[in-house]
Amino acid sequence: MMKELTRLIKEDMKPALGVTEPGAIAFAVASARSYVQGEITKVHVALNSGMYKNAYTCGIPNSSNFGNLYAAALGAVAADAKKGLESLADITAEDDRKAAEMVERGIVEAVLDHIGSEITIDAAVETDQDCCTVHIRGSHTHIVAVEKNGKKIFEEENDGKDRDRKEDFTESVPAVHSYSLHEILDYVREVPKEEILFIREAFSMNRELLEEGIASEQAVITKCLLKENGGRIISKDVLKTAQLLCNGAIEARVLGLSRPAMSITGSGAHGIIATMPLLAQYQAAGDGTDDEQLLRSAALSYLITMYIKEYSGRLSAFCGCGIAAGTGMACALAFLRGGEEEAVVRVIRNMASGLTGMICDGGNHGCTMKGMVAVDAAFRAVDLALAGVCIDSIHGINGRTPEDTMRHMGMIASPGMVGTEKTIVEIMEQK
Repeated sequence: MMKELTRLIKEDMKPALGVTEPGAIAFAVASARSYVQGEITKVHVALNSGMYKNAYTCGIPNSSNFGNLYAAALGAVAADAKKGLESLADITAEDDRKAAEMVERGIVEAVLDHIGSEITIDAAVETDQDCCTVHIRGSHTHIVAVEKNGKKIFEEENDGKDRDRKEDFTESVPAVHSYSLHEILDYVREVPKEEILFIREAFSMNRELLEEGIASEQAVITKCLLKENGGRIISKDVLKTAQLLCNGAIEARVLGLSRPAMSITGSGAHGIIATMPLLAQYQAAGDGTDDEQLLRSAALSYLITMYIKEYSGRLSAFCGCGIAAGTGMACALAFLRGGEEEAVVRVIRNMASGLTGMICDGGNHGCTMKGMVAVDAAFRAVDLALAGVCIDSIHGINGRTPEDTMRHMGMIASPGMVGTEKTIVEIMEQK
């Protein structure tokens, strides 16, 4: 029987094309469009601040355009809802032209519904015959209700009145929080290798995305990282290799290049940071003959990422890619380098003390810079931790236990940075 933590990872790992939020917006609109007949006269999308902000200046796969309006328009024109977060995989240049025409005609709206870290999308498509609204809550493709021509035609079971609330769509105690760090580490050491072989796909998928970036003239940071690494994808310099593998893939993703990333916690960039520096450590420093420890370390990285993200909320004002996934990756890096539980605890304290304040100003080219900071911070935190050095628990937001520290990291985002989220959105709208 599959272990519970394996199941949590497997259910959370999903391919995602482009930054997740434009894909989710297109998915929502395409879902609403699938219920209507006739010529589209209006598309209206209402988003929580995290959704609105993350897609605001984000590149869209197979499109020359970017942002909320074009993601919504492409959802109306050609996105395939059956493909979930890869809904934009098959759009053409003609689809892109039609979507731009819809935006120019002013029949596409994307509005900020409220400030909040939990995902909400309300996508309405009106035609000369019908009107349909799709409601998404809690995760990027989780449809909880569908209304057509004023009548509810689908409602998730046990949805109830609680769905009218803007927040708290997750269960009161997320499953991963029922485990201690000690129990997570026991799982990572003991789970049969065969049970986690599916994680290999994350490395291959993210590597292919990196190679797409290397081949693209748009990926200018990737070119610099490749040059710094001696023109090689894998060199003997683990840190420079990690920077290239990780942030070359992130740049390709935020530019909207045409290959998917393997996401975790609903984010491709989280999935990239959580895995690719580990691949660098494994390939640059090891003999590459047995990937068992790589897979085990990736499982640890994913679970720590999930642990912190369940406190911060899926979309918030802090950079979950750097902070949550960066911390998960750092813990896994220490594990991959032979660190025991005490070293992993020290890593968590060091990361909490150093990186926690990084903001999220949407899915955009700047994510590549944030990824570079996260990788540098992780390697430094691990080097110190393996030398027996860390920031003591009495300092700052560090807790008495690693579980407390990770909870405090999440709390900085939600509720701590709600005001910051509002300010970030206002700055973006005023530009």
